[in-house]
Amino acid sequence: MATGTRAASAGKTRFFYGYIITAASFIILGTAHGGLNSFGVFFAPMLSEFGWSRAVTSGAFSLANLLGGILSMMTGRLNDRFGPRVLLTASGAIIGLGYFLISRTNVIWQLYLSYGVIIGIAVSCIVVPLLSTLTRWFVRRRGMVTGIAVSGTSFGGMVIPLLAGLSISRFDWRVSFFILGTITLVIVIASAQLLKRDPRSAGLLPYGEDETGRITDLQVSGSTFQQAARSSRLWMVWTMAFCAGFAVFLVLVHIVIHATDIGIPAGQAVTILAVSGGFNMAGRVITGIFGDRFGPLRTAFISFIVMTIALFWLLAAKTAFMLYLFAALFGFASGGPFAMVSMIVADIFGLKAHGVLMGLVNSGITLGGTLGPVLAGYIFDTTGSYRLSFTISIILCLIALVLTWLIEQRHKPQHPAKQQHNPKSRVPRAGHVGK
Repeated sequence: MATGTRAASAGKTRFFYGYIITAASFIILGTAHGGLNSFGVFFAPMLSEFGWSRAVTSGAFSLANLLGGILSMMTGRLNDRFGPRVLLTASGAIIGLGYFLISRTNVIWQLYLSYGVIIGIAVSCIVVPLLSTLTRWFVRRRGMVTGIAVSGTSFGGMVIPLLAGLSISRFDWRVSFFILGTITLVIVIASAQLLKRDPRSAGLLPYGEDETGRITDLQVSGSTFQQAARSSRLWMVWTMAFCAGFAVFLVLVHIVIHATDIGIPAGQAVTILAVSGGFNMAGRVITGIFGDRFGPLRTAFISFIVMTIALFWLLAAKTAFMLYLFAALFGFASGGPFAMVSMIVADIFGLKAHGVLMGLVNSGITLGGTLGPVLAGYIFDTTGSYRLSFTISIILCLIALVLTWLIEQRHKPQHPAKQQHNPKSRVPRAGHVGK
């Protein structure tokens, strides 16, 4: 009885443990993905030492993304069953090992093994388990807390590349990878100990779930993976995610070296990446709040419009100021689709198989993130320019924009937060899928 009372009032207490989950997720994503997104800073010194082509070198980053995406379906299912603490603890240890081995790299296959395979395995255990866990902890404010958590990747993307650049200038890229591995191992493993799979395991209800059972129905119902897989909307969401991953990771990996190619000093070029990370952080939080109020699909639609405008600007950018402006605009907007994707899956398909469905959609992001950097490297090696690569990114953002609009036209859910404030409303059960 005591437990039931505690659970019933969980969403009304002054402090809710879900915010600890949010903070831990922010720290883990910031540390792990900040390191991953620093690859572009290590790009030039590694090319200088080994003389590899850009396509071959960026292939290690792309392999890590591809493997992470493929395995994320499995880790999503494992998270549904066992929870995030074990997965994230293992991930921290594996990332540390991967960076230690990278610091000893002498031939290209070693880079592909240590970065592409080992880091790729670790990456698969991070995003999907954390976002799926947060979705279980919150009904109301789901967009806001998801935006806060995923803004950790932006915070890390702003801070860690700068620190890595300073470390490389003071020591070298090998020592810097070793330092990065040590920091990542300690922080990720320590933060993982704060994670709990869902609020019911702590005797609580998700934040915003009321006593009437209306939101409870939404929380526990939903489509199975087999039901969702028969819906065209799932594959439209997957394609949208692929387009976003392609454009964002292409820019992430190549923007620093593109800036130096057009005559911008290396120090300024690194700060362009940091500016993008800073605005991306703000964009994820703000789009999360907008997602709660206006819906995740509409918010993602607006984000793709701004991303497209920014990429057109990039085609014309020739000065540091123009690239800073691009980084601010693109960084802010590109956080939107990644902040919204977990909410989109939950809105359309419910939470019954949220982990594995998020894993599938995340594989679209990572497949796009795999092909984008490699294709851009190949195009540059062939043509000596990134112009065609940026144009392809524009086309894919336009495709994503259209798909997002089509999905919204076919799915107009009432959001949980709005339902809670309107007790006469009929709450549709999540997971009713159709063609």
